[in-house]
Amino acid sequence: MARTKEFDEDIVLYRAMRLFWEQGYEKTSMNDLVASMGIHRRSLYDTFGDKHKLYLQAADRYSKLVNSRLEAGVLRATPKEAINFMFDLMIDGIAEDSPPGCLYVNMAIELASQDSEVEAKVSESFIRSERLLTDIIRRGQEAGEFTTDRSAEELAESLHNALLGLRVLARASTNKEKLHRIANVSKAILEK
Repeated sequence: MARTKEFDEDIVLYRAMRLFWEQGYEKTSMNDLVASMGIHRRSLYDTFGDKHKLYLQAADRYSKLVNSRLEAGVLRATPKEAINFMFDLMIDGIAEDSPPGCLYVNMAIELASQDSEVEAKVSESFIRSERLLTDIIRRGQEAGEFTTDRSAEELAESLHNALLGLRVLARASTNKEKLHRIANVSKAILEK
């Protein structure tokens, strides 16, 4: 007879996600994961597979977390408010107690060049972010809020690059006042 799981998969996956986000893939050992997740090693393997599979599932969990926060802040906002929200979210963090930076940026730097599955997830995430920015900018251009001197796609590429850079700086413990100044200069490309 199969045993009933004595843990909530989403909660323990969240814990693994945070650990990978804080430490990276290479630095995180199976012992670290077992301790952080609060489950037995056998349960970890039976439920999530090996460390690599768990890492990819943790990335999916992170994506859901970020996307739900983005939807909540962007959905009913004006284009200008939506852009401001995205920059503030990347600087201030997804939650008050979240690790600095971005799991996907960490993945891109640490593993994407040598792991095709990680590269695919990172690429998909970055494409999704750029499309969201493009849609917001296009709405802003149509509403007369943003410049039309450049295409929405070009402006989105530049802002996405700035957001990625801010995530790296946030990881390096750059103070938030400086990050907000950088964000303001970056967002100035949208001004008419």
